[in-house]
Amino acid sequence: MAYDLDGRLVIGVSTRTLFDLSCENRIFERQGLEAYRKYQIEHEEEVLKPGPGFALVRALLSINEAAVGGSRVEVIIMSHNNADTSVRLFRSIAYYGLHITRAVFSGGSPLVPYLNAFGTDLFLSANEEDVQQAIDSGIAAGIICTDRREGHFADSVIDQIRIAFDGDAVLFSDESERIFKRDGLEAFEENERRLADSPLKEGPFANFLKALSSLQREFEGRIPIRTALVTSRCAPAHERVVRTLRAWNVRVDEAFFLGGVSKRNVLAAFGAHIFFDDQEIHTRRAAEVVPAARVPLRSRAG
Repeated sequence: MAYDLDGRLVIGVSTRTLFDLSCENRIFERQGLEAYRKYQIEHEEEVLKPGPGFALVRALLSINEAAVGGSRVEVIIMSHNNADTSVRLFRSIAYYGLHITRAVFSGGSPLVPYLNAFGTDLFLSANEEDVQQAIDSGIAAGIICTDRREGHFADSVIDQIRIAFDGDAVLFSDESERIFKRDGLEAFEENERRLADSPLKEGPFANFLKALSSLQREFEGRIPIRTALVTSRCAPAHERVVRTLRAWNVRVDEAFFLGGVSKRNVLAAFGAHIFFDDQEIHTRRAAEVVPAARVPLRSRAG
């Protein structure tokens, strides 16, 4: 009987998202694929250390333990490597007790066709080109920050998955943000005040937030997911955001309208397993205290 992914939250992750492969990646960049493959085979007995997305993946998989009537989350490894490098990877997965059994090893071919084939809801990778192609294909995707402090939540007890989002160009389109960049704060606020009753257009992570909100409704009373909006918007530009979320029939559990105040400390206090933002300055600072991923703008030709 075929295994059906319909109705499941499908998460695609690169190997560098799940595990710390900084040393191995340096070998690949300096010596090429064959040297990388040889190194992985020679070190098959060595367990890989958790990477920047490890805590999020483990937390998301924990939903399946609480789900009634079957698993609700499927995590799939997405790799450009060939299957010859998979032994160390899956031995490490087994060591940490992660229930991940499916993978794509594309042998250098683009990953986007396979992301679409699996109906991927979220793709996380350290490869900017892969993430850009995913975004251009309409898939929520983020470039995971690999230069983070060691051990973000790697050993923490999971009682609730905490995911934080920026607003413009992430949950919402970048239409209003373009006005701010072109015409300044006053023009931006006037635009948002004038259009307060008009919902913002959907951004690349709108459908992912809706999927999370649907999962939250299934677990009412014992909710394993907590979401937060962490945005540089402030009053009066906040009202359009609130009305947009109402129009989408989704909720965020916490909202922070910071008006230019640094997001870093708020994200640390929230305890995000991951934070998505479109601006590198925010993801770089956030990655000092929580895992973070940058969401590239969709290519205008995409």
